[in-house]
Amino acid sequence: MQEWWAGRNPRLWTPLIAFVVTRLGIALVGYVAEPLMADYTVPPPYHIRPDNILLDIFGSRWDTGFYLSIATEGYRHLGVSLPSTAFFPLLPLLIKALTPLTQDALISGLIVTNAALLGAVVLFYNWVESAWGQPTAERAVWYLLLFPASLFGSAIYSESVFLLVGIGTATAARRGHWPAAALLAYGAGLTRLLGVLIVILLVAEAWPVWRAARWRTRLPIALAISAAPLGLVSYMLFLNVTFGDPFAFVHASEAWGRVATSPLVTLTQLFETPAEGWPAALAAGRLPLDNWIDALSVATFLGLGCVLLIQRRWGDGLFVLLGAAIPMSSGLLMSQRRYMWILFPAFVLLARWGARSGVDRTILTLFALGLGLCMALFANWYWVG
Repeated sequence: MQEWWAGRNPRLWTPLIAFVVTRLGIALVGYVAEPLMADYTVPPPYHIRPDNILLDIFGSRWDTGFYLSIATEGYRHLGVSLPSTAFFPLLPLLIKALTPLTQDALISGLIVTNAALLGAVVLFYNWVESAWGQPTAERAVWYLLLFPASLFGSAIYSESVFLLVGIGTATAARRGHWPAAALLAYGAGLTRLLGVLIVILLVAEAWPVWRAARWRTRLPIALAISAAPLGLVSYMLFLNVTFGDPFAFVHASEAWGRVATSPLVTLTQLFETPAEGWPAALAAGRLPLDNWIDALSVATFLGLGCVLLIQRRWGDGLFVLLGAAIPMSSGLLMSQRRYMWILFPAFVLLARWGARSGVDRTILTLFALGLGLCMALFANWYWVG
């Protein structure tokens, strides 16, 4: 076994093995949990592939339906209760591009998201290894793939695509490949609203080069830095031409109750007294645990962002800090743990702390248990992010 491994490139094989093990793990949990929990109280809205349990779990839960409908039917904004313009276009575009080959949008979606996740973790390993060494890179990859919200990287959600273009942008910038960084940053702006935050990592990587460079070198750097906002602007122009509303994605989000709100107001949801009072709710097990888990996730990543700033890792720290704080201004705690998963520099900090075996075992255990629980619930239509 050691001889076999000695001939393999850990920069490819370590993330590949971590990807395969964790994806097989969540697939097994979903496969077992769905029939075991068949008497759940949440009625399933729809089943796109009832003939195949795994395709149905990863391809027809919650937001997956929006991405598939956009890819096959286009955007809807007017005259519908839940406008699909709240969802950014890169993932649907990739699904639509692949569907002529697969003849099935759901299959295309799963290929796109899982291929993107695999590509992201390979890039992530190399990005971390170049700065912190092999052991830290190995832990960072495992932490990223075992984080409880990582199940969304294998469903038809945009998180894995964002991780691919986001980590790809940071990698290309570190290596000085500014045209590639510009293209990937543009993709980040087309993937989700907070894709524009990739500019922070670009500036952090570019600043040392910019100071010593001549204008011919500065021009591609400036183009790369402007690319992420251009992705967002492109989507806004499309919405303006199609629906006459460049902010249709903002107005569509209001259908879910997401409106600009002070994070302090959002946090008050944690302390709303249950109808039966706190003692009775505690005894009956009717506490708002979902909200508390989401709030704890945000607090954790805010803390990690602050630590990165204290360590003077300005780009990483600002990216994590703003990436955690801005979603808290949406008025809802719902889905916050999923939003935290894409803040990949935070996992590098955790991996550095994981050099202590006790810390490493604690993180792996908590993440693995959380991922298994979330996967079992997600398979059965419970809201986990």
